[in-house]
Amino acid sequence: MQIRNRIKELRQVKASELLPNPRNWRRHPPGQADALRGALAEIGYADALIAYETDEGLMLIDGHLRAETTPEMEVPVLITDLDEDEANKLLMTLDPLAIMATQDTDKLQALLETVSFENHAVMDMLNALGDNTLDALKAIANPPALPDILNSNLGDSIELCICECGHEHHRPKK
Repeated sequence: MQIRNRIKELRQVKASELLPNPRNWRRHPPGQADALRGALAEIGYADALIAYETDEGLMLIDGHLRAETTPEMEVPVLITDLDEDEANKLLMTLDPLAIMATQDTDKLQALLETVSFENHAVMDMLNALGDNTLDALKAIANPPALPDILNSNLGDSIELCICECGHEHHRPKK
């Protein structure tokens, strides 16, 4: 099997100049956006967005949320020589291929013990990874909406339930 290198160049591009791909099928819930902002704030850019050239400009294949999060920044973009059909294939397969990976629980736990972020959204994401469930990550990224207390028929009283949070960074300091 012959594998071609489709990367033409690495270019710094103002994120707001990149065209969002209208076929992007991934949606980014608030928790994911919060975790990304936290990671970018503490680490910065250490990965490139992926795009291909069109008559209208550079069309994103991967990195939509990063581009939306930092629109005024010049960001690293891998420019490919893909045509539209090939770009659609890459758009369709990048995330599912990553999701198919399994985790080595021992190595993950060892790594989790060495990593700490100040940002609570990032720590929530990492703690969910430790829970070893994709559903836990999805719940962190897109928590259920709270009921609108102002428009409900609760009468004159509200019952408040307090539960203990199991995440270390949420526990009060003693």
